[in-house]
Amino acid sequence: MAFIAVCVVSLIFWTAVSIITGAREPWDLAIYWTVIYPAALALSVVMAAMMKSAQWSAGAIVMFAQIPVMVAYSGVSSLLSLGILFTVILAIPAVILSWLAGRLRQAHSGN
Repeated sequence: MAFIAVCVVSLIFWTAVSIITGAREPWDLAIYWTVIYPAALALSVVMAAMMKSAQWSAGAIVMFAQIPVMVAYSGVSSLLSLGILFTVILAIPAVILSWLAGRLRQAHSGN
């Protein structure tokens, strides 16, 4: 159930970013690195802390949820494979932070 919740929240997050900013590809925005990406990282941590297992996956889910939202807003283009590669790179810090959040949750819950 937590996996589905992370997927839904992540899709809502990226859809909201696209609607609010009007951007088809959020990483093209000037505020991506200062506001949006840090918010996505924070969302990854929060979602990971709520999961009981495989917390690291929250970061990957949050970051990869950009792809279907971008495809929905701008369609499939020849740059999609480059966008997926870029998302893989962006997901690395999110996965690390999610994993750390999961470890902290386990340490505090005694598991």
